[in-house]
Amino acid sequence: MIYWFTGKSGVGKTIQGNKLKEFLQTEKRNWRRDVFHIDDKDLSSVKMDETDNVVKSQIISEFLNAKGCDVVVSINSPNKEQRDKFKNICKENIVEIYIHNNRKKIKEDTKNIDFQEPTENYFDLDTTSENPIQSFNKVIHFLKNKGCI
Repeated sequence: MIYWFTGKSGVGKTIQGNKLKEFLQTEKRNWRRDVFHIDDKDLSSVKMDETDNVVKSQIISEFLNAKGCDVVVSINSPNKEQRDKFKNICKENIVEIYIHNNRKKIKEDTKNIDFQEPTENYFDLDTTSENPIQSFNKVIHFLKNKGCI
């Protein structure tokens, strides 16, 4: 599976992505499966001409998933159309998890990014009144009910 965490900068995508990666690595039925986490910081070392981080993440995660790996992605991917096209390519092998909250302070370098919220086929995770563990429990509950884990 590809688990794609999306949302504005600073809402907890990396925290939730790290937690999910750890969970998947320790899940008994996954003991032989590799799990990778792709984060914005990791992608700076991937040289692909003018390719943006979203496209890099899509290429890398699709490749790893085709090789039988689970991939957790937690990056800024503001363009809904770009995410939806990728979900159509991956079909049932991808889950989009939209993280947002009302207390987030927009970082100076990202405040001009016009983030487009998902409208279909996603899990909505509002972290306004929860700590990361409570939010992660909701993610796990959703993924179990969906049959992903």
